[in-house]
Amino acid sequence: MVTFRIPRTCSFHKILGLIMLLPFIAWSASAVFFLVRPGYDEAYERPNVQQYPAQSAYTIPVNENWLETRYFNTVLGEHLIVRQLDGWRHLHADSLQEWVLPSQAQVSLLLEEAIAANARRYGQLISVDGNQATTDTGVELSLDWTTLSISQSGRDSRWIDRIYSIHYLQWTGIELIDNLLGLVGLFLLMTITYTGSRLAIGLDAKREPENGAMVTQSEPLQSRSETN
Repeated sequence: MVTFRIPRTCSFHKILGLIMLLPFIAWSASAVFFLVRPGYDEAYERPNVQQYPAQSAYTIPVNENWLETRYFNTVLGEHLIVRQLDGWRHLHADSLQEWVLPSQAQVSLLLEEAIAANARRYGQLISVDGNQATTDTGVELSLDWTTLSISQSGRDSRWIDRIYSIHYLQWTGIELIDNLLGLVGLFLLMTITYTGSRLAIGLDAKREPENGAMVTQSEPLQSRSETN
């Protein structure tokens, strides 16, 4: 009879490997996706508000409270966007009065011009509510009137966001639970690395007679016959 022992570290390492199998697959697959980034640019592109040449010369007023200024002309008129210490302000360029969010029809006109450059993705507007809009291709538009910028989110960008959440273990949408999952995952990753390193360099092989479970194997028949 030949007797040898399987070290406990080996068994523990295998168990950890099975536990970490699903996270490893999720991390690897999502990492490959972010490396290749198919359709990433279009999914997160930002439609630009259509600008027109100024009909007359315009001199931006001097104001010591303005840290940055932007002047341009759109289908709605002349805009002056200024940045102050407390944030951005949207002004009428001629009167320097605060320009509040316009009517639904004017917002629709502004958005329709912006998405016309990529009709394949955006299609046509089907609803406008305040500064939010939806198109017949499933894209959701959001107009930041303060800075006159547009953001969008389609099926592809929402799908990419989900992959991002999977990659960073944001599986439940509950921050506390997701943070705990992340910490547990990192701890298990360090543990499986430690046990694998011990097995690789043979630290546990010397202690097999003390720490392992005994496994018995019969000698080959040929060896027995030769002994007899």
